[in-house]
Amino acid sequence: MSLQGKKIAILIAPRGTEEPEFAKPHEAVKQAGATVTVIGLEAGEAETVNNDLDPAGRYQVDRTIEGASAADYDGLVIPGGCVGADKLRASKDVVAFVRDFFAAGKPVGVICHGPWTLIEADVVKGRTLTSYPTVRRDIENAGGTWVDEEVVCDKGLVTSRTPEDLPAFCAKIVEEFAEGRHPEQARSA
Repeated sequence: MSLQGKKIAILIAPRGTEEPEFAKPHEAVKQAGATVTVIGLEAGEAETVNNDLDPAGRYQVDRTIEGASAADYDGLVIPGGCVGADKLRASKDVVAFVRDFFAAGKPVGVICHGPWTLIEADVVKGRTLTSYPTVRRDIENAGGTWVDEEVVCDKGLVTSRTPEDLPAFCAKIVEEFAEGRHPEQARSA
């Protein structure tokens, strides 16, 4: 599927976003033809990690979250990593940015611990999703239904569990981003 002409935002947290959960989706949407913007909490470079602790790659932040608008993008990717996801959900600007994607019915892909940000944005209630297993209770407490599957799609929201699920996750986000807006997502946000 082609994402030619689509603009996709991908979030990154300094010293905390899980390397493959950032790099593989970034590569997948770019190879499908999308223009990808890396949005970070801080300007400059952000360092990813492997297994939450080990330094991995360094990526240029294209723009900071301050002033970023969901109106400028067709889709959003929220990578995981326990530390990175925790940093992202602590940012009021990130939470508002995520909420705006749902309000506009735009597709969102989230993996691993990334659903913590969805919980903070209050967009989980009534949805079915998956995540890293330890996030299950958080999702259920926020009113969502958790399932143990490699990829789950619910009204334009694509979720996956771990780096092992990345092939299925990347294929599904490209598909959902190509489909575009999901009006039913906006109604349930």
